Amino acid sequence: MESSSRRPGRFPAALSTGLSVLCAAAVVLSAPGSGFAAPGDDAKRAGRAVDRAEAILEHATATARNAARRLEAATSALPEAQKRVATSSGLVAAASVQAATARRKADAARASYRVIAGRFAQAQEHVVEARDRVDGIAAASYMGGNFATLNVLVGARGPQDAMDRLGLVDQVMQKQQESVDAYLGARRTARTEQDRAGLAKRAAEDAEREAVARLTAAKDARTAAQRARAAVIRLAQSRRSALIVARSQRSAVLAKYEAAKAEEARIQRALRDWDDKSGDGGDYVGGNLRMPVHGWKSSSFGNRYDPYYRVWQLHAGTDFAAGGGTPIHAAAGGRVSQSGWYGGYGNYTCINHGKRGGRSFSTCYGHQSKILVSDGEYVRRGEVIGRVGTTGASTGYHLHFETRFDGVPRDPLNYLPGCLC
Repeated sequence: MESSSRRPGRFPAALSTGLSVLCAAAVVLSAPGSGFAAPGDDAKRAGRAVDRAEAILEHATATARNAARRLEAATSALPEAQKRVATSSGLVAAASVQAATARRKADAARASYRVIAGRFAQAQEHVVEARDRVDGIAAASYMGGNFATLNVLVGARGPQDAMDRLGLVDQVMQKQQESVDAYLGARRTARTEQDRAGLAKRAAEDAEREAVARLTAAKDARTAAQRARAAVIRLAQSRRSALIVARSQRSAVLAKYEAAKAEEARIQRALRDWDDKSGDGGDYVGGNLRMPVHGWKSSSFGNRYDPYYRVWQLHAGTDFAAGGGTPIHAAAGGRVSQSGWYGGYGNYTCINHGKRGGRSFSTCYGHQSKILVSDGEYVRRGEVIGRVGTTGASTGYHLHFETRFDGVPRDPLNYLPGCLC
């Protein structure tokens, strides 16, 4: 929990810059391709921002906290949404170009297939013609063509006539062989053209499938771009409405912070009064404090300036997140100086450990679900004194742990183990 002045700082700071970010969002909406980045873990980033806003606003009104959650979630998600607009717009352009290229490739592949298919058809015709000639030769041989050739030679009237007739026979046989060779060549050509036609057909089919896929990708990218633009619009609207709500809560939030300051002053007086009544006490000799709870640091000690409300707020301790009911241990031995309900601190316990550096040294424990010690009781170092809760001005289970000197809070990390373990 924040002491008198905890936790408005980051939320109002976001408020003060909200209008400028909304203007930036408007620019993105008018020019969706203006930025570029790959999608990232915006959901986690938004979640962390919401956690920070809730921690800062523990003293604010519930309405202001809800507005802060919406504002921080929208603010954190907006950059990623803007990047998605740019990314998807770029994908639309790229996919459209790829689709057009694939379509031209498919058209060219189909044209090539038609040309090769035409050559294959011609080659087939040549095969038929050559086969017909070879079939005629085979039929003539079957019907006695060889005897007719022999008769031509036998009927020669002399050597010269025989030589002439032998040349004629040789020409006929050569023509027959050429017909056979032409048939075989035509068949080889036809097979080659058939293979080429098959390859061209597959290439055309592949190109057609690619063109369809590219066109589908372009349509999908266009749909994604439309969704991304709609998301940016929704985020901008959410931010705008959150800003309106937050501004309307200004007076109520400032009143809460004034109450927290008064509460912090009351705690300091109570610790000083207890010290005056109990006497000086002994010196603290315990060395570093032990960790009061098994958890992890969720918020640090320190002053924060709120530029929206123009006030300083102090988070008077360190928060350690832990599950509800987790045991809380005394950081050192000492006597309980106060325990009970303290407004925004909820169930709150302080233990006096004696003098340290000449000043009264105390540790305090806020937001407990249950207090297990009572005023005046002596507790040992490590003794369980309460349970983690979320009482008072708290937005989640954690221990608000303080170290105070003469009632004034100091950074607990200076007195805890460096490892926080």
